[in-house]
Amino acid sequence: MTKITIIAFDGTPFDLDAENGSTVMENAIRNGVPGIEAECGGACACATCHVYVDDAWTGEVGEPEPMEEDMLDFAYDVRPNSRLSCQIKVRDELDGLIVRVPERQG
Repeated sequence: MTKITIIAFDGTPFDLDAENGSTVMENAIRNGVPGIEAECGGACACATCHVYVDDAWTGEVGEPEPMEEDMLDFAYDVRPNSRLSCQIKVRDELDGLIVRVPERQG
């Protein structure tokens, strides 16, 4: 299991044991993290699972693919470290990953 931390907008941390191959979004939904709506169910067809990747992790997580970049146009308060959590696959290299949920979803 890979440890990830999702910090809700109010500052509450959710420390999760995530299965490799799953997505950050799936783990957020499974664990009731507030602010991750995931209206499209992880199909990269909305921007309601938007998160900010902690600066220490942006290199390891990588850049969004073009389709994700298009969807981020609909997200609220997009920043250079914005990603859709449905597009971040959990893997060993992400052990300790920290992401933050924005004030609201797009």
